[in-house]
Amino acid sequence: MPSCLVALRDVLADPAAGREVVGTRATDTGRSAAVLILFAWDPNARDDGGIGGLRLVIIEKSSRLRKHPGQLAFPGGGIEPDDPDAVAAALREAAEEIGVHAEEVEVLGVLPAAMVAVSGYRVTPVVGWWRTPRSLVPVDTFEVAAVHAIAVPDLVDPALRVTWEHPAGYSGPAFITDDLYVWGFTGHLLDGLLRAAGWEEDWDAGVRTSIPRRFFRDTGQ
Repeated sequence: MPSCLVALRDVLADPAAGREVVGTRATDTGRSAAVLILFAWDPNARDDGGIGGLRLVIIEKSSRLRKHPGQLAFPGGGIEPDDPDAVAAALREAAEEIGVHAEEVEVLGVLPAAMVAVSGYRVTPVVGWWRTPRSLVPVDTFEVAAVHAIAVPDLVDPALRVTWEHPAGYSGPAFITDDLYVWGFTGHLLDGLLRAAGWEEDWDAGVRTSIPRRFFRDTGQ
């Protein structure tokens, strides 16, 4: 495991760090769901203790979905009766959606459940390391339009961070990398996780942008 993820695992062992990540979205009500925040390491990168080779797996939701069409998100979904816990649900969903199987993933930590108000879900984020990264394509092509491996150095680059503005007046942290725009619940979790990990760099939250149409086709956050 790359040393930066060893350090992250140690951080997530402290419950206070998890509470910091989810912040005001922490909840104990709602329909239960889980997502997998999945990190991988570029095999061509040298582990020098930094995050230079770190990648984050993100899905682009299908534009056909009723909730959050087109948005970038973590693999995940509702916890089913046969799932022993949130970890099992997150790993099952990752296998079903993008073909990453449980035996390929080492769990680094589990964050407190957080609310997605527009869908009423109480989502437990599971943080994992994908040991054997490879190119991915959607397995569940109804739910997933594309799979992206985003360079974490792009996510911490202050020049690529902005505040998204929702037409209804909401706002929050967003990340721009290549032609992708990460916002909403996913942006909130990423913002908190980068800060808790100690990877965040100072950025100007006063730079505000509208959400690109490609990634915003409903009123969800």
